[in-house]
Amino acid sequence: MELQEFRKELLEDVRSTAAAYGEGSSAAFVGIVSNYLINAEVLPDFEPAFFIGTGLRNRKLRIDGYALDDFDYTMNLIVADYVGEDKERTLTRSEAEQIFEWPIRFLDEAYNYNLHEKVEISSSAADLIDILRNNTDRIRKFRVLLYTDGFMSGRIESFPIRDFEGVSAEFQIWDVERLYKMFLADSGRENIEIDFTQYSAQGIPCLDTSNYGEDSYRCFLGVIPGTVVADVYDRYGAQLLEGNVRSFLSTKVAVNKKIRETILNSPRMFFAFNNGISATAAEVTIESTSEGKFITSVKDFQIINGGQTTASLSNARYKDKADLSAISLQMKLTVINADLDETHNLMQKISRSSNSQNKVSDADFFSTHPFHIRMEQISRRLFAPAIGGAQHDTHWFYERARGQYLQAQMRMTKAERNRFLTQNPKHQLITKTDLAKARNSWRGLPHAVSKGAQSNFNEFAQWVDDEWSLSDESFNERYFQESLALYILFKHVEKLVTKQTWYEQGYRANIVTYSIALLAHLIKKQYPTNTLDLQIIWNRQEVPELITNQLSKLSKLVLDSITDPSRGIANVTQWCKREACWNRIKEQDISLDTGIETLLIDVNNAKSEARRARKDQKMVTGIEAQTKVVNYGADYWKRVQLFVAEKKIPYHTEAESLKIACQMPAKLPNSVHSQKLLSLLSKAVSEGWKED
Repeated sequence: MELQEFRKELLEDVRSTAAAYGEGSSAAFVGIVSNYLINAEVLPDFEPAFFIGTGLRNRKLRIDGYALDDFDYTMNLIVADYVGEDKERTLTRSEAEQIFEWPIRFLDEAYNYNLHEKVEISSSAADLIDILRNNTDRIRKFRVLLYTDGFMSGRIESFPIRDFEGVSAEFQIWDVERLYKMFLADSGRENIEIDFTQYSAQGIPCLDTSNYGEDSYRCFLGVIPGTVVADVYDRYGAQLLEGNVRSFLSTKVAVNKKIRETILNSPRMFFAFNNGISATAAEVTIESTSEGKFITSVKDFQIINGGQTTASLSNARYKDKADLSAISLQMKLTVINADLDETHNLMQKISRSSNSQNKVSDADFFSTHPFHIRMEQISRRLFAPAIGGAQHDTHWFYERARGQYLQAQMRMTKAERNRFLTQNPKHQLITKTDLAKARNSWRGLPHAVSKGAQSNFNEFAQWVDDEWSLSDESFNERYFQESLALYILFKHVEKLVTKQTWYEQGYRANIVTYSIALLAHLIKKQYPTNTLDLQIIWNRQEVPELITNQLSKLSKLVLDSITDPSRGIANVTQWCKREACWNRIKEQDISLDTGIETLLIDVNNAKSEARRARKDQKMVTGIEAQTKVVNYGADYWKRVQLFVAEKKIPYHTEAESLKIACQMPAKLPNSVHSQKLLSLLSKAVSEGWKED
């Protein structure tokens, strides 16, 4: 896929989204780009908050959305430059500078000129003003992101960081080409390239330890000044931290207090007291001098352990005005050279091992969890029912890794890409966070969904991890079909809410998740022996009219409740994140339309179908295990047998299975034997066995 083709598809996506949801093209553009940046971990989340108006001396104000990063309290402000013309256009520096002024003026008016008195109190823009005013002392950086459907002028290199009310404000342009490059990146996110000579004259002194490792990676041990760590973090923020690691870091835990105490009281002891940081990179540049080797630059740099240390250094310098000049710390940098899947797996293994002291569960490293792999496998082989007279079957494409859908098309010919899109249409793409939103809404956790994509995903990941350990067979084709039915329902309610006469362009995400949760709650309450037959939605690939009519009523009740003046918190967005908000909605006396009964299924029947699906999945899992074991071959298993004997790994329960595998093809292990063998192989890998 070439750049021009990427832009054409982006604009078509904007138009179709705007038409489907009945919203403006600019709003659709902002939502689509923000979703890209959330998946790429540039943004923690996104709240639409469109406002355009005038302030002091008739100056123009504009804001399109925002995202407050709770980890480092960076306030991201979004402003759009969307024209929607097929003809290419260039955004000049002077035009960009003018647009950047609009949100800065919005800040000025919000802080200094009572803008809150001019904005509708129940609007999302009013919520933004409230967040700004209530977090004045906590916000440590403003980042203004300008989205444009044009191309940034080649004369633009960067924009100087400004000071606003004592807080730094930086500016970024996200044009079509920058988005395109992000999708071309193997990691599915924008690569972070750091020139360490900008922060330290020679770079980072290091020792090359590659001779002591495998060929799949290189490793360097370095000593990095505390000022450099803080400078780099101030520049790139939470983008430096590998996403799943960032998810469990808290700025209030005891370890951070101890780090802060060392920074302030014993800076010269920091190297001795602190474990330093572990990082990965795709590429590294090393320069040798008479004084030794130095890391001068890195590409796709990610900190996978030491996020607390990194943030603490930056926070201490910012909040406590700490002098970091006497501080240095060790850095282990692993340079990974492998294909995409192997890179992800190795990064997760390093991450898991490096963070073991923090009691991190497998859910925190969910991107390579077997749940994802199974959902991906099912999505590639399972066809969705053809509808609307379609003459071909299609897949719902489950995106296990960031950018997987677009990256799959990047190197296809036009004919290959057309075939791919016919079988995997864009509107049938579902991401990990999409699945988490749909599932957690139905589970009755709308307050968790309202906390944002990352937080909600962590909640869902923990639940899946717990359930998987009890019975992985529960996650089967039926589970996948019902998950897709809930996602179809979720997207349907989004469109439904947007088209209601009472909808005023605010809190749609909250209304949607609460409406779906309320429907599930009322069915359970009023029909305790029944549940919604989600197979109806899957088979039809659409939501029945009875549910549509019911949700039209429920969504209005939800809006009235979350915006009720007597709500627990004035800020509607923050109120929706509280369980008290959900409890209040559940307490309402609401009766479902009796017609809903025709769409329900007996709970016992549903459980019977679930048991059958688990049995089928067990058989599929067994077949997959058997295929994998047989493909390894007898010689492979003979080497495994020697390895486990040498390492004294107990394998009494797998002994018979291993004996059979070593006699292939004269004897063949069955599915039970095969699963035992793969379990033994997992033990062997943990003891150093190389799967090659």
